[in-house]
Amino acid sequence: MKDAFIIKKTLNNNVVIATHPSYDEVVLIGKGIGFRKNPGDVIEREAVEKCFTLIDKKEQEQYKELVSQVDERLIELMNDAVRLIQKRFQTPLSEHIHVALTDHVGFALKRLEQGLEFNNPFLIETQALYEKEFEVAEEIVDMISNRLGVELPASETGFIALHIHSAVTRRHLAEIRQHSRLIMKLISIVESSLNIRIDRKSLDYLRMITHLRYAIERTMRGEDVSIPEGFEELLQTQYPVCYNLAWKLAKVMERTLNRPVHPAEISYLTLHLQRLTHKN
Repeated sequence: MKDAFIIKKTLNNNVVIATHPSYDEVVLIGKGIGFRKNPGDVIEREAVEKCFTLIDKKEQEQYKELVSQVDERLIELMNDAVRLIQKRFQTPLSEHIHVALTDHVGFALKRLEQGLEFNNPFLIETQALYEKEFEVAEEIVDMISNRLGVELPASETGFIALHIHSAVTRRHLAEIRQHSRLIMKLISIVESSLNIRIDRKSLDYLRMITHLRYAIERTMRGEDVSIPEGFEELLQTQYPVCYNLAWKLAKVMERTLNRPVHPAEISYLTLHLQRLTHKN
């Protein structure tokens, strides 16, 4: 009995709010776990498929409200989706994924009912930058199709992939989107400065945006980057146009991220830019 949970509130047949002497208030998920259950009833640990705490009271209330507003089938499906993400990445997830993913998919389904579809300006970049997250998002979209009979557009696969990346890295979605917008802005500056158009499906584009992604992440962490002695001066002399453009990109990154960009990043950006100019 000491490992049992006491129901505080039944949200639906598969989700209940309960109390536990060790964990305080928790959300319990399990097929049929709330069926014909009342406050005060006992649920044994063996019946629980998923137990999580929403420490943030605001988030806790959001989840309770969300569960009461969406189809039970969607709640069950999203819980299965979170388990799939956990299985694929084998790492603790931010528990906000329960609220964020359920809310997003529920809203997407409503938009489709109304004949509306949101454009995803980061779709190609998301697929390239977060390949594994995108593959898992495709699995989740297939689950939605098979169990709810709704075909989500490719744009939604990209959005779901960003939610997955947010949960896996425990980074806010707003920060991830900011970085995606920054990458697109930097690419636009490159194309206009060099008077070229980079094929969005090319290996060069994949290499460029991947490098920009990790340069941004290193900058956010304040990570040191090493280069051979004299390398920067050599690049500055041999490739002045690309070096000056790399310096310009670094300044845009600094203003956007409000962080100093390590000087060595300029050298590595110069090499990527030189490759682009050579091929174009």
